[in-house]
Amino acid sequence: MEVHVEAVVEEVVAAVEVKLKSSPTDRFGLGWRPLMAAGILSNLDRIDIVEVIADDFFRASPRDRRALRTLAAQTPVTLHGVTLGLASAVPVESKRLAEMARLCEEIQPVSWSEHLAFVRGGGIELGHLAAPPRCRASIDGALENLARARAIVGVSPHVENIATLIEPPGSDRDEASWVAEIVSRSNSDLLLDLHNLYANSLNFHFDPFEFIARMPADRISGIHLAGGKWIGVENSRRLLDDHLHDIPDPVYALLEEVGARTSNPLTVIYERDGHFPSIERLLGQLDSARNALARGRARGFPATQEAAA
Repeated sequence: MEVHVEAVVEEVVAAVEVKLKSSPTDRFGLGWRPLMAAGILSNLDRIDIVEVIADDFFRASPRDRRALRTLAAQTPVTLHGVTLGLASAVPVESKRLAEMARLCEEIQPVSWSEHLAFVRGGGIELGHLAAPPRCRASIDGALENLARARAIVGVSPHVENIATLIEPPGSDRDEASWVAEIVSRSNSDLLLDLHNLYANSLNFHFDPFEFIARMPADRISGIHLAGGKWIGVENSRRLLDDHLHDIPDPVYALLEEVGARTSNPLTVIYERDGHFPSIERLLGQLDSARNALARGRARGFPATQEAAA
């Protein structure tokens, strides 16, 4: 009997992805930061999941890797990458993907994710997430990198939209078209960062609700929430996504809209990188996110309701 290896691999990958998506309910959690460790660990009854920056552990000490395994044994963990540079004409480095694969094998996260951004080119490390030109070349590059990521790690990453302070030069389409095509053609799930969306909508004058409507609803599986601040002078201000401030009310409104348009379980993560308030304040904002998503679920959206009928 002839065995088609590629078909077997596809079946195994599909089975793993089904397992990763098997949770029947929405989850709400916080991004793991060392200064928040005590607050998170003492409130796991109010936190469904913890998001860990994967790159922090690629070359971590055995002690730190052991601590991460202990955390993963206590609560569901999702891994979040920041240095792969998936949305680039430059192939993502196999070494970095291998490190992600080893960490996923060791930790057994419920999912892993990366940004639709580029972080290096011509041998130069940018040191931040940059928006590539929204054009055919960057779409094709992202699709190739996502295929390589899936082949090496074994499971496709959830891909995240990013915030930018400038419109990428060389673009020939808007952000919604660019993101939606990559998500649809790669069969990757979307980690929709609502503060990134909110910031871009204000900085570049588009409707964030229309952006959500243009996303393939059945591919939205994760949500990032955060806060930011205004920078620049009055006539050229930009909203900076700095993860140092509370979640603003318009972001909760966007979360409600996502809830109304989707029926699949969502993983909602509040990212906070500094200026930490009390853990009670952080958990209060997480409760506000729960309430916003519940309002959207209760309101529903006609297309969602018709599909369920």
